[in-house]
Amino acid sequence: MAEMLAHLSTVENPGYHLRHIPKGELGELSKVYEEILEALDADAQGASVMTLVELSDLLGALKAFLARHHPSIGLRDLEAFSSITKRAFASGRRG
Repeated sequence: MAEMLAHLSTVENPGYHLRHIPKGELGELSKVYEEILEALDADAQGASVMTLVELSDLLGALKAFLARHHPSIGLRDLEAFSSITKRAFASGRRG
């Protein structure tokens, strides 16, 4: 996973994160990307609690993106389709 962060420069005097992570805008995919990078950085540090916190922040970023760009769709809708995808892969039939 660390290779996924290789393009980011390291922080000279780190706080939570060891790499410069670009800030995204809440309600946009840039914020989802920020939270993914933060989760990857936390995981690379071996900080499992911080990784889970970042994943929680990722859910918030996803909700905000949906609210702004797809207000009639929520996380439950995505979970429902995820279950359908899982079923399709398990059965080997995606057509």
